[in-house]
Amino acid sequence: MQTHFRPEQLENPAIADAEKNLRKCVHCGFCTATCPTYVALGNELDSPRGRIYLIKDTLENDRPADATFVKHIDRCLSCLSCMTTCPSGVNYMHLIDHARDHIEKTYKRPLADRFIRRILAAVLPYPSRFKTALAFAKIGQPFKKLFKNSASLKPLGVMLEMAPKKLLNPKEQPADIGKGLSFSKNVIVLGGCAQTVLDPAINDATRRLLNRAGIGIAEIKNEGCCGALVHHLGLEEKAQAQARHNIDLWWPLIEADNIDAIIITASGCGTSVKNYGFMFRLDENYKDKAQKVAALAQDITEYLTKIALPLPQVSDETKIVVAYHSACSMQHGQKIVQQPVSLLEQAGFIVKEPLEGHLCCGSAGTYNILQSEIATNLRDRKVQNILATGAQVIASGNIGCIVQIGSGCNLPIVHTIKLLDWAHGGPKPEELDHIH
Repeated sequence: MQTHFRPEQLENPAIADAEKNLRKCVHCGFCTATCPTYVALGNELDSPRGRIYLIKDTLENDRPADATFVKHIDRCLSCLSCMTTCPSGVNYMHLIDHARDHIEKTYKRPLADRFIRRILAAVLPYPSRFKTALAFAKIGQPFKKLFKNSASLKPLGVMLEMAPKKLLNPKEQPADIGKGLSFSKNVIVLGGCAQTVLDPAINDATRRLLNRAGIGIAEIKNEGCCGALVHHLGLEEKAQAQARHNIDLWWPLIEADNIDAIIITASGCGTSVKNYGFMFRLDENYKDKAQKVAALAQDITEYLTKIALPLPQVSDETKIVVAYHSACSMQHGQKIVQQPVSLLEQAGFIVKEPLEGHLCCGSAGTYNILQSEIATNLRDRKVQNILATGAQVIASGNIGCIVQIGSGCNLPIVHTIKLLDWAHGGPKPEELDHIH
């Protein structure tokens, strides 16, 4: 793509990066075939190619974001399916992130939109606040329809609708895991934020399985959100502050060469942490640290394929049909495709992969709250393809997808690691108690 930036514009490193990226686009349109919003809406401006034109035109002309720009950028899921398809290597993730940052700096959203986005940014990344909000959601249920019938307050109604009726409680507390065992290696397990509230058993299953495989877990206190949630809202400075907080906590262990990997159990977080090197490329104080952290970051399934696991305890009970949903942040963001499937099959499960597996389920961080109509359309399409597999249970490696798909499907849906922990000697996930 030909660009027309002025020399003084290119003195800005962010614009210079965007310009290099824009030049890689060759207008081929391959991305339109795999873009969920283009498939759903059929609008060129809701395709990666269309958004790239909008970004180019806005940045070249030093224009503030306008309503049209915001509308089509907001409709992007950041699923990154286009990056898997693109033959030219356009890093669309960095372009869309730049566009969101541009919106935050140059566009004043309507009051209700600003209010809702600030609530999301102030609550979701903080487990104690999120837990409190879920408790209040029970009180707010009578207002659900009222909010959903208001165009500006609809996201509040969606939040109330999505609030779980009860939270899962882990069968074994983290403090009891690994006692009396000796370990050959040590890893950090990112605690996360929303996931620790919605399903703390995910990280417990991770600790159990790693401990049984001879891997110790470094205890990190006061860890926070990786920054992904606010990053996708365009709040770049907040995202960097949250990332710095965790880097500072992890760094003494990393510097002492005591850590084999940083294990991440939510693939959305994994994509974010693996992007730290780019996020801090201009920060002399954090650039090297961020690159090291990014290099150590691994999805739990990515790591499990590199170590010796206990022999699976295959039985008639574990020979169930599992539909594996590959989260966009897993397959497109991190290029992890076969590892989860192979681990599940080796553990004795019968794995089915649904049709249109490359298309997003509509979760995408806070997308299912802020763009609920498109998200619901994508969710229902995903559920239909999953049900066609004849599966008894669904597995996924991202808490957002688990909540999203679970909201529209009666099949039990669990994190992949909970199935693997069960097959390798751990407890049966409580979601599967009715399956015999």
